[in-house]
Amino acid sequence: MVPLIDSFPQMKSEEIEAEDNISTVMQFVLLGFSDLPNLQGLLFGMFSVIYIIILTGNSLIIVITRLDPVLQKPMYFFLANFSLLEICYVSVTLPRILVNLWTQDRRISVLGCATQMCFFLILGTAECFLLVVMAYDRYVAICNPLHYPLVMNQKTCIQLAVGSWISGIPVQIGQTCQIFSLHFCNSNQINHFFCDIPPILKLACGDTSVHELSVYVIVLLVAAVPFMLVLASYSKIICTILRLPTARGRAKAFSTCSSHLMVVLLFFGSGTITYFRPKSSHSAGTDKLLSLFYTIVTPMFNPMIYSLRNKDVIAALRKLVLKN
Repeated sequence: MVPLIDSFPQMKSEEIEAEDNISTVMQFVLLGFSDLPNLQGLLFGMFSVIYIIILTGNSLIIVITRLDPVLQKPMYFFLANFSLLEICYVSVTLPRILVNLWTQDRRISVLGCATQMCFFLILGTAECFLLVVMAYDRYVAICNPLHYPLVMNQKTCIQLAVGSWISGIPVQIGQTCQIFSLHFCNSNQINHFFCDIPPILKLACGDTSVHELSVYVIVLLVAAVPFMLVLASYSKIICTILRLPTARGRAKAFSTCSSHLMVVLLFFGSGTITYFRPKSSHSAGTDKLLSLFYTIVTPMFNPMIYSLRNKDVIAALRKLVLKN
């Protein structure tokens, strides 16, 4: 009986040791651009200017679409929502990047990291859906102009906008909880400038293939399917444009559509490539470059492409400036 009693402390100590080997990480370190020590000041200045441009450009669009009577149309209602979404989307990641560059303190708590990822994913999903809604709005306006006032009435517009904002909330909260339920035992250093799924999964212990599969399925539903719907809408729009009687009308419509499609391809393309690649093929440099496009570059150019090439928006902006 004695050997059996003595074996219990030994078994307990082995269990404690095993738990220590898969200890839960209490905080992460966002390495960001730490591999460019001589460029920290330049990067801080560059990202500060970009953030100001994004805030100013999108805020102007929100203000003029609210104040100008000419812009009280569904297209500009969605544009104002899109601009507000871009401000929120960028503000989830860019202020943190600026703080890290300024203070050189790159630590972030697990809760802070999870919160950043959750809001980033929710707002990214909202952007995917809102781009579909905006493409649908243009499809109805160009392909079914007689039915446009009836189809895109105020109630429908509000429902589509609210649906775009909230549809991703339950899915992305669930996905964030699933990812942060993993054990992180390899390292606490995230080789990225914000808490994104691919670099977080790299730090997880054991087999993460089930989690990767769930990421693929969710990306398929919230990004790939909306992307196909946007392309389908614009293909119908282009077919309708080709039947326009005047060359000037065709050129104008093509100019607008090509600009919109460029933004859509940049946003969906870079995001889809990032999340659809298997974990083994991810490289930190490529992930950072791709994520720069869908987190910073497209929000910076969206106001110019979606708005400042629009004559009504330019006229409203001119009135606002002259009034002040």
